[in-house]
Amino acid sequence: MKWEENKMNEKNPQDHVIFKISLLSISIFLMMAPAIAPALPLMYHAFPGIDKAGVEMLSTIPNIGIVIGLLISPFLIKLMGEKPTTITGLVITLLAGTFPMYATAYTPILISRFLIGAGIGLFNSLAVSLIPQFYSSNEEKLATMVGYQNVMGSLGAALASFLISWLLTISWHAAFAIYFLVIPVLILFILFVPLPSSRQKKADKAKKAKEKQTINGKVILISVLMFFIFLFYMPMSFKIPALVVQEKLGTVSEVSALTGVLNLVGIPVGASFGFFFKKLHDKIFPLGFALVAIGFFIIALAGNFIMLSIGCLILGIGFGLGVPYMYNWLDWSAPANSVNLATTIVLVLVNVGCAISPMIINAVTPSAKMGLLISAIFFACFLVYAIIHYLRVHKKQSATA
Repeated sequence: MKWEENKMNEKNPQDHVIFKISLLSISIFLMMAPAIAPALPLMYHAFPGIDKAGVEMLSTIPNIGIVIGLLISPFLIKLMGEKPTTITGLVITLLAGTFPMYATAYTPILISRFLIGAGIGLFNSLAVSLIPQFYSSNEEKLATMVGYQNVMGSLGAALASFLISWLLTISWHAAFAIYFLVIPVLILFILFVPLPSSRQKKADKAKKAKEKQTINGKVILISVLMFFIFLFYMPMSFKIPALVVQEKLGTVSEVSALTGVLNLVGIPVGASFGFFFKKLHDKIFPLGFALVAIGFFIIALAGNFIMLSIGCLILGIGFGLGVPYMYNWLDWSAPANSVNLATTIVLVLVNVGCAISPMIINAVTPSAKMGLLISAIFFACFLVYAIIHYLRVHKKQSATA
């Protein structure tokens, strides 16, 4: 009996727990690049010739790298295949991620931060698209694995935040040791994730050749909205550590620990989006961004660490409701067989918005408090748009009924 079970498992490696862990583990790095933000206040004095915006760019420049990686990835996949492309991305993430541990000059560190984004970008889309290759024959298993994949990014960000809160007690250089987590993931992926068969690859290529992907006005609108949402959301990562230091609300280690807790809170919020959407339908759109606006106002005006924590919690819940709605809206609006193209366009604009956020915010004001207030005002204005959108959708639904 045991021999028969082993034989079955050889034929179906996707049933192994170790295979599932190995396949999902690459997703823990997708949201890890900005996790070093709590180290920024310690880095301001390390580069005397660089202004605050330049130092804060170290937490957001990976997003530009991710865009480049996303654009290069399809060509590398055609040239080398999916597994070698993923392994290449992981190796670049490891080498570039740990480089600032030993470096002291600003420019090489900035380049390494760009390269870590490029490395993550190489396997960003594969972290999602590899799952259907192994589970497309079973809808329940596919849905379960996709759900786990969505959670892994938040788990990775939370793990990084908790580790950084301890590593910052050593030095800002030590914070970059979090990228040594790539080593066990790289080993697991090499050993336990088999390459898809050549027959399957040919079938996928033939299918893609038949499908012509296009975009429409709604996809462009959603992409532009997502660009601005993330442009004004990112000050949460690079301005809050500065606010805590400037207003003497706490320590950078406490900020990093708070970020870890909020990432863990984001997991059940994201996982329960389907439940809230069934209950609230399109009301979830204005509700989510109302909470984001309120959260930013509380953070900007916080007089102590408890108020800051409450503001961050409200902001995290709102963001966990509002952004999934945007992606659902994208799925409904994209032309047939064009969801992948639409998603790629949105990802590119999201990462550009994240990357240029410090330059835009610091061009307006160097103050952390004012920067966060600007984000609060933007989301208050965005809330007005969300309410108008809801009323328009509700009116169409009533007319149809």
